[in-house]
Amino acid sequence: MGDMTNSDFYSKNQRNESSHGGEFGCTMEELRSLMELRGTEAVVKIKETYGDTEAICRRLKTSPVEGLPGTAPDLEKRKQIFGQNFIPPKKPKTFLQLVWEALQDVTLIILEIAAIISLGLSFYHPPGEGNEGCATAQGGAEDEGEAEAGWIEGAAILLSVICVVLVTAFNDWSKEKQFRGLQSRIEQEQKFTVVRAGQVVQIPVAEIVVGDIAQVKYGDLLPADGLFIQGNDLKIDESSLTGESDQVRKSVDKDPMLLSGTHVMEGSGRMVVTAVGVNSQTGIIFTLLGAGGEEEEKKDKKEADGAASSNAADSANTSLVNGKMQDGNVDASQSKAKQQDGAAAMEMQPLKSAEGGDADDKKKANMHKKEKSVLQGKLTKLAVQIGKAGLVMSAITVIILVLYFTVDTFVVNKKPWLPECTPVYVQYFVKFFIIGVTVLVVAVPEGLPLAVTISLAYSVKKMMKDNNLVRHLDACETMGNATAICSDKTGTLTTNRMTVVQAYVGDVHYKEIPDPSSINAKTMELLVNAIAINSAYTTKILPPEKEGALPRQVGNKTECGLLGFVLDLKQDYEPVRSQMPEEKLYKVYTFNSVRKSMSTVIKLPDESFRMYSKGASEIVLKKCCKILSGAGEPRVFRPRDRDEMVKKVIEPMACDGLRTICVAYRDFPSSPEPDWDNENDILNDLTCICVVGIEDPVRPEVPEAIRKCQRAGITVRMVTGDNINTARAIAIKCGIIHPGEDFLCLEGKEFNRRIRNEKGEIEQERIDKIWPKLRVLARSSPTDKHTLVKGIIDSTHTEQRQVVAVTGDGTNDGPALKKADVGFAMGIAGTDVAKEASDIILTDDNFSSIVKAVMWGRNVYDSISKFLQFQLTVNVVAVIVAFTGACITQDSPLKAVQMLWVNLIMDTFASLALATEPPTETLLLRKPYGRNKPLISRTMMKNILGHAVYQLTLIFTLLFVGEKMFQIDSGRNAPLHSPPSEHYTIIFNTFVMMQLFNEVNARKIHGERNVFDGIFRNPIFCAIVLGTFAIQIVIVQFGGKPFSCSPLQLDQWMWCIFIGLGELVWGQVIATIPTSRLKFLKEAGRLTQKEEIPEEELNEDVEEIDHAERELRRGQILWFRGLNRIQTQIEVVNTFKSGASFQGALRRQSSVTSQSQDVANLSSPSRVSLSNALSSPTSLPPAAAGQG
Repeated sequence: MGDMTNSDFYSKNQRNESSHGGEFGCTMEELRSLMELRGTEAVVKIKETYGDTEAICRRLKTSPVEGLPGTAPDLEKRKQIFGQNFIPPKKPKTFLQLVWEALQDVTLIILEIAAIISLGLSFYHPPGEGNEGCATAQGGAEDEGEAEAGWIEGAAILLSVICVVLVTAFNDWSKEKQFRGLQSRIEQEQKFTVVRAGQVVQIPVAEIVVGDIAQVKYGDLLPADGLFIQGNDLKIDESSLTGESDQVRKSVDKDPMLLSGTHVMEGSGRMVVTAVGVNSQTGIIFTLLGAGGEEEEKKDKKEADGAASSNAADSANTSLVNGKMQDGNVDASQSKAKQQDGAAAMEMQPLKSAEGGDADDKKKANMHKKEKSVLQGKLTKLAVQIGKAGLVMSAITVIILVLYFTVDTFVVNKKPWLPECTPVYVQYFVKFFIIGVTVLVVAVPEGLPLAVTISLAYSVKKMMKDNNLVRHLDACETMGNATAICSDKTGTLTTNRMTVVQAYVGDVHYKEIPDPSSINAKTMELLVNAIAINSAYTTKILPPEKEGALPRQVGNKTECGLLGFVLDLKQDYEPVRSQMPEEKLYKVYTFNSVRKSMSTVIKLPDESFRMYSKGASEIVLKKCCKILSGAGEPRVFRPRDRDEMVKKVIEPMACDGLRTICVAYRDFPSSPEPDWDNENDILNDLTCICVVGIEDPVRPEVPEAIRKCQRAGITVRMVTGDNINTARAIAIKCGIIHPGEDFLCLEGKEFNRRIRNEKGEIEQERIDKIWPKLRVLARSSPTDKHTLVKGIIDSTHTEQRQVVAVTGDGTNDGPALKKADVGFAMGIAGTDVAKEASDIILTDDNFSSIVKAVMWGRNVYDSISKFLQFQLTVNVVAVIVAFTGACITQDSPLKAVQMLWVNLIMDTFASLALATEPPTETLLLRKPYGRNKPLISRTMMKNILGHAVYQLTLIFTLLFVGEKMFQIDSGRNAPLHSPPSEHYTIIFNTFVMMQLFNEVNARKIHGERNVFDGIFRNPIFCAIVLGTFAIQIVIVQFGGKPFSCSPLQLDQWMWCIFIGLGELVWGQVIATIPTSRLKFLKEAGRLTQKEEIPEEELNEDVEEIDHAERELRRGQILWFRGLNRIQTQIEVVNTFKSGASFQGALRRQSSVTSQSQDVANLSSPSRVSLSNALSSPTSLPPAAAGQG
């Protein structure tokens, strides 16, 4: 069924439905049209057509309390009539499409053209072929057989192009396959709670059928359309469908419509499912998208599809497209796959290639993150730099060869241009062209995108084992640059297994669980009722799975702790709940981050009301005016009693790292009935029953993980909703703060007071004063978390831009997770909304998995550096050899096909070998690289140039005196189709051997001595090196004409290998030279300015300047104008030199001109004193100017 297109799927359902219409009281069509109504219209329609929601349940043969019977035939029938909760994904690209895409590579196209021309010419034998008059300076007649073999070179080039294309296509294909696998894995894991046969069960989202009674709660993402039956305080964020950001309150009589793809922001309840899969609201949108896409495709495949699907996806379902858009084509399929099972589980993005997709792509990427990932920015820049160099070299090579040939033939030897000789000359020119192209091919590191892809894909696969499920590939690499982690406390740093360990009941502070007999019976009854009724009924404590294990906690962990307390007091909460089932609860004020408490109102037998409340102790105690005494009688509780209680009970508990929860109640008369919507009056005058201290122990592995982070230069901050004393105690246990250090622990209120000015606006300067020392932010709201993350990211306080990772589990953490450079969502405790906003999901909710992510991220970066170090050495050498060889001997010592083989080793195999190095703990011993560190450090530059010197020396020695050393014929100055010489074969072989041994050297990039360290931990590396060696033997001994090789003797082989081994020795020599001495080495691949920051943001910092300063500035304006002109000129020159963004210079120019027009708005990041106004921020500091 999977590959059925949407339209087939649709029509099939329609057919089924007409035949089965009578079995249920309503057809799929009726239900679908009902779900398209909103609000009051829907209520009226339900009343007119069906009576009420219960009547609809009866027609669908389901019970609002018991749910469906859950028998297989019944479920099957429902699936047949109403469809499955599944949206068929778009078909993936076929292998052939991927091959076609790989063929679009410019260098490959140039090669193909060259090869085809070469082939064509080799089959063309003009009449003047034998004419001696045409023979050029390099005389020597050809054998007949040799002339026949002229086609081989072209064919071999084509063959190697095919190899490269197939490898690339296969890579893309396997990547796509991996992601589809991941996708389906994530979807299978997505479960939803429904009631079947009176039992609450969790079933995969795809199994939901029409008529199911689903339980919805805070944080859920609705998997299907339905009608609200019963619940409390349910608020839904429907922005993904309507675009309205306000939360919609749902109730049976006002607005009972619950739509798939929307988020539950507050409350809980039950709904009866009325539409699933392609018939749900989200499904309909996707069907439209899919159908739209297909028609458009026929018209104009590429353009239309991309645009149509991405725009439609954008407008129709913003939440599903995670703000990061890939080319529309893929996107629609991703969103569709993501929407499978009706729940937007997860969107996987195909890796952006290192060349950074098309411009359109960048614009969309901008919507989410301002900057390209650090690595991509550096790589793109480097690839461009290398490409330009290669182009220049190859052009020069061709020009020199052509000039030399024409001058030599027509000027020196004064040969006339004979018409019958033309083809021979053209053949020479083609040969020169091919040599030029080979130089270019070798120079351009087309292995870079491959290396990045392999490295990231490999890491992502392995990170799964380390409990990191990566949703956006570049997050994996960004994590290696992280400088700050803002972590939640509960569940991430702690085990999230709550147990009550202290209690204050009846005027006594018990340091451990009290004996049940010591508590007054009245108090006990109130306590048990208050805890059992005033907590979600989905929260339970179940018997342990294994003998001797701890009881299982299901649902909200704090409530589990309280229920555990009831059980510890030898009481039972089940009878209380069965006596007062959920339907009978009169009113529920659910917990949210503003209230910080939860209350439930019940109707007592005598018609009066009682409300049970529980919540953060300092908040609930403020609302208590009575407290139960030892005798179980309420007595007055004055503010000063409260202060004393805070000092004597709550603070000591908090200092032990306990969470304090206060349980209270209040009775209301039956008439007049209180105004339940006036929360302030209702939640007041409470009577405190008890205060408990709940312990949530720190995970045993966390302190070690945090120590590793700190050693690795990453600051860990704890952001929690808990009381500040609790938070501080846990932070000390974790090692986030060490007594005696200079750090800040703030509460949300204090934090806000410090960062806002008198008008209540947040000021970046104020945040900058706080965040460097801030370690704990307690009692914080989700907005505080977002503010902090944004403040750290936008800060210019440090010279490096901070890269921030954030962990979160709640729906309210969404904004912070999205804002952060890397958002981690909790896989177990996390809500769907949090997972949707995150980049990586921690499948075990454990902080130490974040440290693993850092390790993998740094490893990706290092792998690419290793690959670059190796690749560039080969590039430099191959280009210089081909270039000088061509200029001096009119023929490259390394032939086109050999170059392509070298390219294959360098690119594809080396990227496989070096990109799959497993990470080691040593990666955590250094500071993060940051944005401004160049991709190729000085040490690497030293290695590249050092090895290049060694290789060039040996190759040129072999080229010019090799024939004397080995007593063989010289291969220089051979005529056009002459047979391959041993001389050039030795050069080729030596070259490859040196690369093989240098590959081992490339394993270390920080100048370590032991290059073999841990080599056997990487079987792929060993396999590739040995494999390449074996293939090389085959090529040299049996490659013959296509590879321009002639077989070598054993002693010649030994020399080649010996020279190769010299690489390892030479590597040690290079390692001895201190890098600090080599000042002349330039670094490459440095990101100077941040990429792509929208203009508006640049203008935000404009500040008003008072009059005195304005007077001072008058004189400077003239200075500015003068300086500015000179600067702009210097800059333009530099820009052209370095190829940096020309716009950058122009933009600066414009900002300076505006400055001279209106001095009041001097756009400088902060006030500039007179002394440094001359080198005002608009002017480049000398260092930057020197860089060009």
